[in-house]
This record gives sequence, C-alpha cells and structure tokens, in this order.
Amino acid sequence: MPDSSQPAAEEAAPRYRQVRDHVQRRITAGEWPPGARVPSENELTRELGVSRMTVNRALRELTAEGLLRREQGVGTFVAAPKPQSELLQIRNIREEVEERGHSYGCRVLLLERARATAETARALELEAGAEIFRSRLLHLESGAPAALEERAVNPAFAPGYAEQDFTRITPYEYLTELGPLDAAEHEIEAVRPGAEARRLLELRPEDPCLLLTRRTWSRGLVVSRAHFLYPGPRYRLAGRQDFTAPASHGGTP
Repeated sequence: MPDSSQPAAEEAAPRYRQVRDHVQRRITAGEWPPGARVPSENELTRELGVSRMTVNRALRELTAEGLLRREQGVGTFVAAPKPQSELLQIRNIREEVEERGHSYGCRVLLLERARATAETARALELEAGAEIFRSRLLHLESGAPAALEERAVNPAFAPGYAEQDFTRITPYEYLTELGPLDAAEHEIEAVRPGAEARRLLELRPEDPCLLLTRRTWSRGLVVSRAHFLYPGPRYRLAGRQDFTAPASHGGTP
C-alpha cells in the first residue's frame, strides 16, 4: 500500500491506520461527501493491497467515531455532520438551528402550574410543595426532533411563564427578556431514554441520548432548572472556554 509519495511516518504506521487515514483523507477532501457510499471492504482490499480484516478494523473505528455509518446488507456511507450545541454557553436553540441553515419549530407538550416535588424544590431553592411552572417542549430542526426539553421555572422570577406561546418564543428568549443571567450550572451524561422520549425523538430502542441538565440564576434567584435530552446518534455537545487572565493582573491561565 505505501508508495514513494507517502512520508516515512505514514509508511511506518500500522496497516489498518493507513487504511483509516486513506478513507478519512478522501472524505475531508470532499471526494466522498456526506451520504456517499464508501467502496466495499472487498473493493478497498483490492485497491489498497491489504487484508479484508485490516479494512474491516479501519471502517469499524471510523464508524465508532461517527465519520461513517454502516447499514447491514446495504453498505458503508459517509455520515452527515452532527448538529452541535454549545455546552459552556447559554444560547437560544432557535439561533443554533437557524445558524445551521435549517428551520426551527417547537411542539408544546406541557405547560402548567404545579407543586414542586422535594427534588425540584431543592433545585430551585424553594420550599417543597411551592408553586412552580412546568413545561415540556419538543424542539424541531427542519421538522425533525432535535431536543426534548423539560423545565421547572421559579414564578418569583417569571410570573407570566405559563401564559407564553412557546411555538412563537423560546423559553430562553422569554426568560432573558426579564433579566440578565448571572450564573449557570451544567451537568451532562449519557442515558437510555424511556419509551415516550424514544417515540418523541424518533429513536430506536438501542439508541442512547445525551442529557444536559442546566440551572440558571439571575438577581440572586434560581430562574429555572432544565433537562435537555438530545438524540445521541444525531447530536453532539461541545464547548470552548478561554482562560486568558487580564493583563493588569499579571496572572497565568
């Protein structure tokens, strides 16, 4: 497989890694765009002069990394890039969707006044049984389920929450109109969704989800605690934070 045009470091790489790099290069160069069928294991074996086991390992690794998707009995295809949400920033989901060139929509599944359970009361720093607002929304990206949001809101901060039309305005837009956020807390974990969440997010029984839990504060109050359930096979969360210290402090990151 190696030729005289390849650098020595690549020639010394294990064969499966050379196959992996070969496939990845062609995808990155745009020769195989999202949705394109990748040559079969037999075709790559003949083209690259390696064993089928070597090709199989390379394709399995690229599939595990989300670069390829394999359909049993059909073939291997270049995976579409996953939509990405900012983890360390509080952003409006409508803006995220529209920045990707897609249309945003929302289905309101629940919007009500309720009494806080002990767990929810602790999250909102209220007394157990205190009145709160609850909402359950399905966010859509070009008509497809993008995230399932369940939110508990402190009425002391947002007394009109239950009267809002969240098909026209997002909770983020409404809450930030009431006052600037002072702080936010994030937790993220991989979970197996329940049957109802699987149905709403159009997932298979074996598909995992990413669960982002976020609490926000403003003017000394906990504004809300929200759970965002993202379909794992179609989504990823990412973030960046700069740790550059102000020059006047003379500190280090």
